[in-house]
Amino acid sequence: MNSRASQLQAFDRLLTIMDELREQCPWDKKQTMESLRLLTIEEVYELGDAILTQDLYEIKNELGDLFLHLVFYSKIGSEKESFDVADVLNSVCEKLIHRHPHIYGDVEVADEDEVKRNWEQLKLKEGKKSVLAGVPKGLPAMVKAFRMQEKAKGVGFEFDNAEDTLAKVKEEIAEFEEENDPILREKEMGDILFSMINYARFVGINPENALEKTNQKFLQRFKKMESLSEDRNLVFSKLTLEEQDKLWIETKKYFS
Repeated sequence: MNSRASQLQAFDRLLTIMDELREQCPWDKKQTMESLRLLTIEEVYELGDAILTQDLYEIKNELGDLFLHLVFYSKIGSEKESFDVADVLNSVCEKLIHRHPHIYGDVEVADEDEVKRNWEQLKLKEGKKSVLAGVPKGLPAMVKAFRMQEKAKGVGFEFDNAEDTLAKVKEEIAEFEEENDPILREKEMGDILFSMINYARFVGINPENALEKTNQKFLQRFKKMESLSEDRNLVFSKLTLEEQDKLWIETKKYFS
C-alpha cells in the first residue's frame, strides 16, 4: 500500500486539479453547492451498490468520486470565504477527539454500546435538544427508522431481548389484521414495518442491505423467467399464474 507521504501527495494532487478545473473548465466553473447536491446523492448510492456487491474495484472508484465532491464543496466554501478544506478536516478531527474521551481522555468504556451511549450524551451536551435531531429529514424511510432506533438505543430506549422485540412485531401484525379502516390500516402497516426494522436491527441485520439483496435476487430471477419464456416462444404476460410459478421455481437452480 502507499505510504502516508504518497497518500498526502495524492490528496494535494486532487486539490490542485480542483483549483485548475474551477478556473478553466466551463462546466466546473458553473457548479454550486445546490447543483452538486443531487449528483452527490447519486454517488453515495453508487458507492452503496458497489459495497453490496463487494466489488472492491468499483468501491475504490466511487470513493474517488465522493472525494472529488467533498473537495468541490470545500472549494466553493473557500470562494465564499466561509471555510476551506483545512477547516472541514480540522472540524471533524476536533469532533472525533471530543467524542472519544475513552481514547483521548480518561473515560473508561466496557464495550461498543457504551461508546455509542457516550457519543449521544456528548451530542446533547453540545446543545442538541434531542438525540434524534441529527437524523436527516431527507433519508429514505427505512434508513431513517433504523437510525432513529439506533440513536434511541444510545440513551437506553431499547427492548431487553430479541423475544420481546419479535413479540412487538406480532402485536403490530395482529392490530393490522383487526383494522378495517383504510387510513388506519396504513398506519398499522407503518407500525409493522417500523417494528420489523427494529427487530432486524436488534438481531444484527441491516434491513436496508437485506432488502436490497432480496430486490437484486428478485430482479435476477424475474428477468430469468422472462428469458426462459422467450427461449420457449412463450409470452410471459399471457402465462397463467401456475405456469409463471413453475418458471419461478425453475430459476432457483440458476440463483442461490
